[in-house]
Amino acid sequence: MTTERITFPGHSGDTLSARLDLPDGPHLGTALFAHCFTCSKDIPAARRIAARLASMGIAVLRFDFTGLGHSKGEFSNTTFTSNVDDLEAAAAYLTGRGMAPSMLIGHSLGGAAVLRAAGDMNGIKAVVTIGAPFDPEHVTHNFSDALEDIQRQGKAQVDLGGRPFTIGRAFVEDVKAQALAPAIKGLKAALLVMHAPRDSVVGIENATNIFTAARHPKSFVTLDDADHLVTEAKDAEYAAEVIAAWVARYLKLTPPAPPIGAPEGIVRVSEADAAGFLQDVQAGPHHLLADEPLAYGGTNRGPSPYGLLAAGLGACTSMTLRMYARRKGWPLAHVSVDVSHDKVHAQDAITPTNANIDLFRRRITVTGDLNSEQRQKLLEIADKCPVHKTLEASSRVETEMV
Repeated sequence: MTTERITFPGHSGDTLSARLDLPDGPHLGTALFAHCFTCSKDIPAARRIAARLASMGIAVLRFDFTGLGHSKGEFSNTTFTSNVDDLEAAAAYLTGRGMAPSMLIGHSLGGAAVLRAAGDMNGIKAVVTIGAPFDPEHVTHNFSDALEDIQRQGKAQVDLGGRPFTIGRAFVEDVKAQALAPAIKGLKAALLVMHAPRDSVVGIENATNIFTAARHPKSFVTLDDADHLVTEAKDAEYAAEVIAAWVARYLKLTPPAPPIGAPEGIVRVSEADAAGFLQDVQAGPHHLLADEPLAYGGTNRGPSPYGLLAAGLGACTSMTLRMYARRKGWPLAHVSVDVSHDKVHAQDAITPTNANIDLFRRRITVTGDLNSEQRQKLLEIADKCPVHKTLEASSRVETEMV
């Protein structure tokens, strides 16, 4: 994805800092991401989700609320209501660029903010909450020992996650006055509630209350043993994958058809876990994971590179047989192709030798009322599969450092 660093005026006119993550291909929709209380737009979960949605053609604006991250203004003067106003300012900025948001994503208190804001925004078709409180006042549990000082002095400095923040009386009174149930019940968008049962910051009962208050269409997905900030790469990846799959049902994400003969484009592979070998593989709107088996230091969460190569051969073989049988009008009912590769990749790296060759074995199963001549012809046609020809021919790889 391409990321733009932008600014726009927030609810009070202070300049808010944002990142607009744009698809490399066609722009099919826009999402607005609201971060958690005292967090920033750059938390790992936000980056991962934005990258996954951008790969689908959905631009994502993630910004720092007033007084947080790189945004201007005094955090001590903000409230939950001002956060909602900042969200509306962000939506107005996007609309001014011809990219009005159709999706809202909110993490923790940001989740409560998107639930409150969605009803006041036109064109919102999907809303996602991650670890969101049903009652915004829940956030005051993080500094409950300072509430008396805040009430008496008008504000007080508190420690949140090892960092000092000044909380004002207006913030406490504002969250105390909020009631999200009517906004959730009146939501005119599909809702996805994501929450970890072991979330020690915002309990799972909050997800239950949000889900119960909402009307259909609504969905709930557990984040299992994720922490509140979804800091583990595997948890953020899972959340991103689920959101991407879910939102495709509610947003029109069909890209314009490319002209016949146009190149397929770039396949982008990005490292997803520096501690292992997990990779994000993006081919246009399509996404999958690549990995290595546990025995070779991977986490076995996707096919190996050789597995992907074998899959390409198998897929191309099946497609070639189907295309030929369709053209001939033959009664081919079904094709399946089993492909194996007999060279172990760890041995390739440790003891490379010119004597080693790659041997792919194909076992093709076809069903249908086919005679022996037709079956034999299909076997011959399998060798005309373009990927088969590529693998058997010599290839050239050109590489440059960007």
